[in-house]
Formats: sequence, structure tokens, C-alpha cells
Amino acid sequence: MADTALVTDPAAGATPAAGEVTVPADERPFDPALPWRKSRSVALRPEPFGALVYHFGNRKLSFLKSMPLVAVVKALEEHPDVPSTLRACDVPEAQHPAYVTALATLSRSQMIEIRTSVSPTTSELVVGPCTEADQQPEEGRSL
Repeated sequence: MADTALVTDPAAGATPAAGEVTVPADERPFDPALPWRKSRSVALRPEPFGALVYHFGNRKLSFLKSMPLVAVVKALEEHPDVPSTLRACDVPEAQHPAYVTALATLSRSQMIEIRTSVSPTTSELVVGPCTEADQQPEEGRSL
């Protein structure tokens, strides 16, 4: 995964190198210390490679090229910042820079947005893996 980008934005042309984030002068830089969430105008469509991400407001389409990244995007709203989301989703520390780069790309295309509501407190945080399989009810139990 180190040699490929986690997010592809067909409208943007070439994919930047891992760790490389270019921010236009009129945009606020991506800050992983802030609380983020998937934009309300965005839909994720699961695919075998990850997911298609479509923004209904600006009509942009992006591709999330890994299932762990899809899990991270879905889990952003449940954590106070990006690093805690990555830890909760069991993303290896060595891959954090690639995920931050991917999230910065999603931020620039308005697929994720800064969460303005109150961040969850430590006692409210979701802990553990971020896969849908881990959220399935146990046999004989319903949610």
C-alpha cells in the first residue's frame, strides 16, 4: 500500500506522492488534530476495492482504494481527532502519514468536513476495530 495512493480523484488528474499535500492559498490546511466527519452531502457506495464516494452538492466523485480507509472515514465522527480514529481502527503507526494524506485529499474535495458539534468525551469514544464485520450482532442477539 505504500506505493499507491489511498484516494483517487479523477477530476484532479495525477495522484500526489504519498505524504505530499498541496493546499491552495485560499484553502484552510488539513489539520488532523481537529474533529472531522464524512460530509452530510456525501454517500459511500461499497465496492470490492473499497468504496465510491459521491458528493451530491459539488458532484465530485472519488475512489477509496482500501477497506480500512472506508472504515476510517465512517469512524471519524466517533472520535475527537484523526490520530485517535486511526488508532481505534487499528491502522499501523507506519501507515498514519498515508492515511492523513488521503484524508487531506478528501477534505480538499469536501468529502469530509470539520465537525462543529461537541466532540465525544473519552468515556463516549468507540474503542476497537472499525470494520462492519466487528459490529455485527452476536448469534442469537439483535441490535
